[in-house]
Amino acid sequence: MKNILKKSSVTMLALVIVLAFTSCKSVQNANNKQKGAVIGATGGAILGAIIGNNVGKGGNGELGAVIGGVVGGGAGVLIGNKMDKQAQKIEEEVPGAQVERVDDGIVVTFDENSGVYFATNKYNINTASEATLNKLVSVFAEYPDTNILVVGHTDSQGAEDYNMTLSKNRAYAVTNYLSGHGISSGRLTTNWFGENQPMYDNNTVDGRAKNRRVNVAILPNQKMIEDAKQQAGS
Repeated sequence: MKNILKKSSVTMLALVIVLAFTSCKSVQNANNKQKGAVIGATGGAILGAIIGNNVGKGGNGELGAVIGGVVGGGAGVLIGNKMDKQAQKIEEEVPGAQVERVDDGIVVTFDENSGVYFATNKYNINTASEATLNKLVSVFAEYPDTNILVVGHTDSQGAEDYNMTLSKNRAYAVTNYLSGHGISSGRLTTNWFGENQPMYDNNTVDGRAKNRRVNVAILPNQKMIEDAKQQAGS
């Protein structure tokens, strides 16, 4: 990435700051109006780590190409302000979801205990999941200058190839639901990783449940970025 600082000490400091913020509430954990310049040093690395790094399997493109770098300076402050507000709105509308503000984006995590549910070996959107996704649709419609990345994951139970397909089907189930309810397909990107990106211990029941997840990342689109640069005079 173009904006990654070469000095490891500075980069590590930025990493520690970002991770510290991601452990709190979404707006508290990423007040980009105050720390946009620091986060700018990390590029999209932290966001990529949370939703899954491309390991050469699944998906329809490198996540880095979707995530891109972080906008710094005055434009980054303006973008951070807008994304803070959107993150807060999601927290208010979807209280069961895990909402994190990371880099210039928002990561919403749904596992089997938080909003978007899938029965074992199934990928259809059930009634409970519809209610949650409908709330997200309303927020996405309110903030049109963003792109949306949907990423599917599974636990390590079962065959790897099967899990890859299952994560793909679940991710596309969410993407197709969003596009079928008024969200432009041009805003949507879908990716999947099967069992290859666990964030919790697959040796425990709770860890496996949390690994069976769908992440939704919300990112500023080019219009938001260009508008922010123009407003900031950069």
